[in-house]
Amino acid sequence: MTSSALAAVLWDMDGTLVDTEPYWMAAEVPLVERFGGTWTHEQALGMVGLALEDSARLLQGAGVPWSADEIIAYLTDEVLRQLADTGVPFRPGARELLADLRAAGVKTALVTMSMRRMALSIVELIDFPAFDIVVAGDDVERPKPYPDPYLQAAAALGVDIADAVAIEDSPNGLRSAIASGAVSLGVPLMVPLEGVGAHALWPSLAGRTATDLRALHAAHAPAFPTETRVTR
Repeated sequence: MTSSALAAVLWDMDGTLVDTEPYWMAAEVPLVERFGGTWTHEQALGMVGLALEDSARLLQGAGVPWSADEIIAYLTDEVLRQLADTGVPFRPGARELLADLRAAGVKTALVTMSMRRMALSIVELIDFPAFDIVVAGDDVERPKPYPDPYLQAAAALGVDIADAVAIEDSPNGLRSAIASGAVSLGVPLMVPLEGVGAHALWPSLAGRTATDLRALHAAHAPAFPTETRVTR
């Protein structure tokens, strides 16, 4: 016996829905170099999936003398500027899967540690109503890898977290999804996800449909649904 049918799909944004990780890296390097520091590709990879406050602290450690809020605002502005120049770089199959979920009547949420203004800017560039709600980094007290962002999204959608699938591209994000009680799906991009504990790893979302996510949920959902939990 499984819990009820798939009720919602909860999407990470950077690296999962859209391939913006190179944009973040392109913003980080000149910022560190402006103050005489160096920023390696390995250091940039270490920031994938981190909350922006944690990323800001790492950049401060590399010599950037700004406050965390100043660093976050600068990086967000730089990524948005690049997106305005290039358009939204959807990951393969992501837009199509989103559209199929909407057509199938499955609720969707965007759960990102980027700032709300950036998340809404990307959502506005999608040419159909893609998400029921957005939970962003400045909407939660405890960021990923805490379960709070996913639990908050489920509560806002009015669904039990056990009836949701969460899609992530980073270890930090997967830890959040797993801790929340959602069925967790990893779709790696910049960093490997083996050994993190996802219920499934798919190499790509290309060709995937709502039917595939329903099957994934049915295979891994708990025997009995839990009460929808909210954070303190």
